[in-house]
Amino acid sequence: MINTIKIEGPVENIIYKNEENGYMVFSISSEDYGEFFSDAEIVCVGYVANLNVGENVTLIGTITNHSTYGKQFKVEAYEKSIPKTEKGIEKYLASGAIKGIGKTIAERIVAKFGIDTLDIIENSPEKLSKIKGISLRKAMEIGEIFAEQEGLRKVMIYLQQYGIAPIFAMRVYKHFKENTIRIIETNPYRLADEMFGIGFKIADNIAEKVGIDKNSEYRIKAGIKYILNQNCNNFGNVYLPEEILLQETKDLLDVTDDILKPNLSNLQMERQLCIEKTENENIVFLNSYYYAESYVAKKILELAKNKIEYNKNYDLWIENIERDNKIELANNQKEAIKEAMINGVLVITGGPGTGKTTTINSIIAMFKNEGYEIELCAPTGRAAKRMSEATGLEAQTIHRLLGINFMGDDKKSQSFEKDEDMPIEADVVIVDECSMIDILLMSSLLKAIANGTRLILVGDVDQLPSVGAGNVLKDIINSGCINVVRLNEIFRQARESAIIMNAHRINNGQYPILNQANNDFFFLKRHNVDELSKTIVELVTKRLPKFLNIDDPKAIQILAPMKKTAIGVENLNNILQKAINPPNNEKNEKEFRNIIFRENDKVMQIKNNYSMCWKIIQNNVCIDEGLGVFNGDEGIITKINNQGEYIEVLFDDCKYVRYDFTQLDEITLSYAITIHKSQGSEYKAIIMPIHSGAPMLLTRNLLYTGVTRAKELAVIVGIESTLYKMVDNNKEINRYTYLKNRIINLSKFI
Repeated sequence: MINTIKIEGPVENIIYKNEENGYMVFSISSEDYGEFFSDAEIVCVGYVANLNVGENVTLIGTITNHSTYGKQFKVEAYEKSIPKTEKGIEKYLASGAIKGIGKTIAERIVAKFGIDTLDIIENSPEKLSKIKGISLRKAMEIGEIFAEQEGLRKVMIYLQQYGIAPIFAMRVYKHFKENTIRIIETNPYRLADEMFGIGFKIADNIAEKVGIDKNSEYRIKAGIKYILNQNCNNFGNVYLPEEILLQETKDLLDVTDDILKPNLSNLQMERQLCIEKTENENIVFLNSYYYAESYVAKKILELAKNKIEYNKNYDLWIENIERDNKIELANNQKEAIKEAMINGVLVITGGPGTGKTTTINSIIAMFKNEGYEIELCAPTGRAAKRMSEATGLEAQTIHRLLGINFMGDDKKSQSFEKDEDMPIEADVVIVDECSMIDILLMSSLLKAIANGTRLILVGDVDQLPSVGAGNVLKDIINSGCINVVRLNEIFRQARESAIIMNAHRINNGQYPILNQANNDFFFLKRHNVDELSKTIVELVTKRLPKFLNIDDPKAIQILAPMKKTAIGVENLNNILQKAINPPNNEKNEKEFRNIIFRENDKVMQIKNNYSMCWKIIQNNVCIDEGLGVFNGDEGIITKINNQGEYIEVLFDDCKYVRYDFTQLDEITLSYAITIHKSQGSEYKAIIMPIHSGAPMLLTRNLLYTGVTRAKELAVIVGIESTLYKMVDNNKEINRYTYLKNRIINLSKFI
């Protein structure tokens, strides 16, 4: 165990300072700590916001040995105070800590006021105007700057006792200013409501420490909203039945119904959430989800109402497309093309090998022949890239097509440039991989589509639903109010692929045919977990690279049904990292929350970050830049800078992104990922371990989604009987959504 020690002294030098997050490299005198440090100064590193030369600091932390920079003191907690000597005060002022005071002015101030200098600046700043070179206006500005710095210092020390990291403490102070301490002592739950990165549990811990009653209305209301948020973010629910919400909140807060129900009603009256009465129960929404779902239902019906009457001979056009492209379209493909030309909204759904890409390309050809402006988009960068390759036209992510804006100092709230007032300038918008679109994103997309613009939604409705809340594609289809064409004929070329044929067998509830003479679908029987893991490593590092003639084993993707088992994502990532990208002296690495990140590691973004900056660099020149990195984006770590405390990742769409060390909870190793995270992606080869687990995690559509991610090769390793149980298990985890009902109910009036 590493021993924690305390050191203190004046700051001698600021070596490095990150203004955004408060990370600093600085030094203090080592005069009193010769037993630990041999150098004249102690180099200290950590998140120590707003530190200046000359200030006295008390530091708590550990001594570390950096491979490049040698012995350092890693700061875990700190407290700072103003300098206590005339020399220290002069050095502090001369450091530039207060704008408007340089070396010469600092000398004059200290010569005039001596040890009382900082007291004068804080309490009687007008007296500084007696100093040559300082006007009364400048004197008052100096006092204001000093007061703000003192306010930040007090807040940082105050928040530190509650375990709030300096990076968040700075954001809290910037948001609440001089009211910070008062707000925390009266209603710390505002931190969870208004500050990105500080959740209910941190706020609740602070509330307990400052003595907030457990039955406080602030706590009850925050707990109710927390349960709703958790269900939206973790389980895809758009709402919760009132009874379930009350029970889950009661379990979380350890309070009674008679306290909960009045607070739930008050939240509704305060318009912080919506309660809707259905035939059987009350259902409760967070406002954003209620309004998003209501808007989607209304707008999709309005767009669908636009019917376009043409007298042209579509059969002749389709014959020309077949002749020009040397293809033969199935009847339902021809139907999709015709429906696309005459309907405001069309849904095209179908499994692998049913000709979705050919259908889209034919529709594009028809629209281009009419001179229509077409926009193509998909939910993820990988899906957009595949769409571009398949159509030969530019396809963007939905986020990029809409253009991202931000609201609020902490950039928590994201909005889009494109909306009703500034819609997408296109006659036709075609969206691929629509099973991945959640209710909030669909609402934003529909706001940007003007009435009269055709919308074509393409996707495989039998795949897993979106990671975010909602079941949008399935609800739209099941409403029966929107035109849907189902592509169900498997083409001859596709029938030659065992991947495609077995995917359809799985989707139809039939067992896949294992180990027949084919070259793209294999099953390897392994009952022992250790043997299974070893087999995966051997496949990734030796057998499959040779079989597929590829140099980089990172091109092979492991898809696991779950996270936390012996063959789950977390354990497999550790095993595969050691095999594919082992440590050596030439690769920098950083450990964060039990994950070791290493240069050349394969990683994935695991949450949407709308404010993250990215750049596209070619020949050392930035040719494009923008904002936004999204859940599921994959890349490679190109650089780890331990001194500057950042990691650089090159994503698949050629975007370079720099992560501060405090942001590393946004990425994870991705040699192995969950099948959920693979949605919208396509890999040259996939390996899927199938062993044992809870039935809710081993379902038919999970298996189907995983198999359909493989482009050239699918290998399943594990227990045959478990594989068959997955095919038999057609139970989908129920999501609480009301979109289908809304569309049906509104269709009577629109």
